[in-house]
Amino acid sequence: MSTELENPHYPRWLKDAIFYEVYPQSFRDSNGDGIGDLPGVIEKLDYIRSLGCDTVWLNPFYASPFRDAGYDVTDHYAVAERYGCMEDVIRLFEEAHRRGMRVVLDLVPGHTAELHPWFQASAKHERNEYSDYYIWTDSVLTLGETDLRMIAGDVEREGAHAINFFSHQPALNYGYAHPDPNCSWQQATHAPGPTAVRAELNRLMRFWLEQGCDGFRVDMAHSLIKGGGNQAAMHELWAEVRAWMDIDFPDAVLLAEWGKPAEAIQAGFHMDFMIHFGTSAYTSLFRKQWGFSFSLNPYGCSFFDRSGRGNIREFVDVFEREYAGSRGKGFVSLPTGNHDVAPRLADGRDAEDLKVAYAFLLTMPGIPTIYYGDEIGMKGVQGLPSKEGGYIRTMVRTPMQWDASEQAGFSEAAQSAFYLPLEERADRPDVATQMSQPDSLLHCVRQLIALRRAMPALGNEADYRTLFAEPGQVPYVYLRSNQEQRVIVAINPTAQIASVSLSTSIVNLERAELVMGVGELKFEADASVLTLPSVSFGIWCLT
Repeated sequence: MSTELENPHYPRWLKDAIFYEVYPQSFRDSNGDGIGDLPGVIEKLDYIRSLGCDTVWLNPFYASPFRDAGYDVTDHYAVAERYGCMEDVIRLFEEAHRRGMRVVLDLVPGHTAELHPWFQASAKHERNEYSDYYIWTDSVLTLGETDLRMIAGDVEREGAHAINFFSHQPALNYGYAHPDPNCSWQQATHAPGPTAVRAELNRLMRFWLEQGCDGFRVDMAHSLIKGGGNQAAMHELWAEVRAWMDIDFPDAVLLAEWGKPAEAIQAGFHMDFMIHFGTSAYTSLFRKQWGFSFSLNPYGCSFFDRSGRGNIREFVDVFEREYAGSRGKGFVSLPTGNHDVAPRLADGRDAEDLKVAYAFLLTMPGIPTIYYGDEIGMKGVQGLPSKEGGYIRTMVRTPMQWDASEQAGFSEAAQSAFYLPLEERADRPDVATQMSQPDSLLHCVRQLIALRRAMPALGNEADYRTLFAEPGQVPYVYLRSNQEQRVIVAINPTAQIASVSLSTSIVNLERAELVMGVGELKFEADASVLTLPSVSFGIWCLT
């Protein structure tokens, strides 16, 4: 029987997609200046494909002063010189497509750099065509009548302007869903200024799609329209984008940085990353000790922690809701991490811990996303000074480690010229070494991806059902299934042996084949008892 949905709301290639995020300045330097570049990405496409990943999400390469690592754009149509040129971008698209791969670009629609020509014109005293491209109050003294962060007194225009993140990132004006009548400067979403900004957004998206990109990951996708109660207005904005994309570029995708997949997909996106904001569910898996005090509740650790003090329900309760709200319409993505998520997945974990984490990440429904270097267990470098606005995030943006040489195969430049320093630990992981070790994390990741692709029940579209997930208990057990196949996955990240009795009325494991991992099954009259050793996982196909 067919495994495909009859009327999917997304391009069909997403049903098999596995993403790999590339932070270009830290991936591979091809010209010896110490900074990764686009030819370096092209050079490593075969490696990415060898993992089983078929889609590259590329962080910004646009012209920028790099006060926020390229998320402060001065020209959306130009390539920053340090990365290469437009011909390199086109060649990247072509080389990826020749390999059956796709490239998704980072889109930064909510703000620009303060050095962008639009803002420089908008900040002028005289009215001009860009005056309403950004959000301005009517006085430099108007700072307290808005819930936005405002900057005043640094330009000649009478007014304060809104910022989205850093002080040098003025917010573009997509309007207010419900303008406050007491704030005459708040413009409606279809006022001339916001309408012109929408037109610019559509123009630049169309430009890159015509060059050959396969879609966009949209930075801060939920925040463009300001003011409370803006959900309907945000849906309208992205519905307009989807309307022309679906006609002119039906295979192109929209991925959201929203943090609430069911909401983002309802708004018109094909996929949303369930990450560290919007909900604490993602943080509860791997990084809870970084964001929550142990004293606040008895389950103060991440679920993927050997202590067994994690609470899988913190994740499952939210995931089940987001999964149900997006099923058949789009996808949830549970990434290994990204350029904004600190620390890396490997922090505080060894290779065996990481194999269990990957067994989870690569058997869940939705679209897997691997952040460069996570597949070999890179930890990054803690305690670094901020680089290009990275601050605490700087630790997860260090150079990719390709081999065991002094420069790790990243660059021919002296290490002193590197964009960021390499890890200095004696057991620093690298691709070449792990390729030669059959039991390495890298090989485990490749095997899990190959298994996912070989088993329809583990596919992006296949169903998910929780079988056992209790606070403070392990294992976490779930069923993946489609019309052709059923697969049981059991996860035990703790240092203790984990055992669970599953009623045969829920699932009968008597005819189960272990296809990867470890575990023992015993059968009683009305139950199947599943036991896992410490720090392990098991994947069974029900025959």
